[in-house]
Amino acid sequence: MTAAPDGAAPYGGRYGEDVFRPEQEGEGERIDFGALAYDEITMARLRALGVGPGWRCLDVGAGTGTVSRRLLEEAGVASVLAVDRDVRFLSERSVPGLDVREADVTALDFAPGRFRLVHARFVLMHLPEHERLIARLAELVAPGGVLVLSDAVDLTSDRTPATPYTTVMRAMWQGLRATIGTDVSWVPSYPQLLRGAGLARVAAEIHVPPLLPGSPLSRFWADTWERSRAALLATGLVDDAAVDVAVRYLGSDDCAALSAGMLTAWGWKPGETALR
Repeated sequence: MTAAPDGAAPYGGRYGEDVFRPEQEGEGERIDFGALAYDEITMARLRALGVGPGWRCLDVGAGTGTVSRRLLEEAGVASVLAVDRDVRFLSERSVPGLDVREADVTALDFAPGRFRLVHARFVLMHLPEHERLIARLAELVAPGGVLVLSDAVDLTSDRTPATPYTTVMRAMWQGLRATIGTDVSWVPSYPQLLRGAGLARVAAEIHVPPLLPGSPLSRFWADTWERSRAALLATGLVDDAAVDVAVRYLGSDDCAALSAGMLTAWGWKPGETALR
């Protein structure tokens, strides 16, 4: 969920600078907690779409590179270009077929070529100009290829029972939006945005991994709250004590809550599939 590409947020802040700085100790581990929670879901969907030998892939906002490496080592794709604004985590472990590039995918001159798979997970939710970026990513898909986008869906609402978890999650979404422009409210519109970008056979699904004491997902959220604590407190919805209670709640058997969902949407570029 970290290491999203560059792009000015509507409120002036940037992911990776104002919050979740990659140079902060333990940030790579936080990213990997998220990967442990969601990688199996992502890989299952990519395999179901037929991603495999011969595919040339682009992984946008690749973070620590877990999906990029699994595409090569498990799916057997031909190559993966892993792009991120900060590539320090990507560069730590090289595998055959992995090309790492430090780049800003929001830049008008970002043109790495065409790919049979273009994938971005937990990236666009942190960036402005959603329609333009989706249209741009769709342009990078080769004829017969597929664009796969995943982002968070907030499952807290006015009807969700009040718990330490829901209180802090609501403060987190509000605080991150005010600080770096994170906005998940538009994520359910992915299918229509992909269709509007000219893609066909569009579909979507939502997965919600369980919140269990000590699980990677619970540890991810606890660490995320700690690292964004200033943004949470600035909302006025919570204080330090409330955040501390919520962290303890996540690690206890009393926790009974839904994590944020991950919506994955995909669409295919019309035309004959390129051989490579």
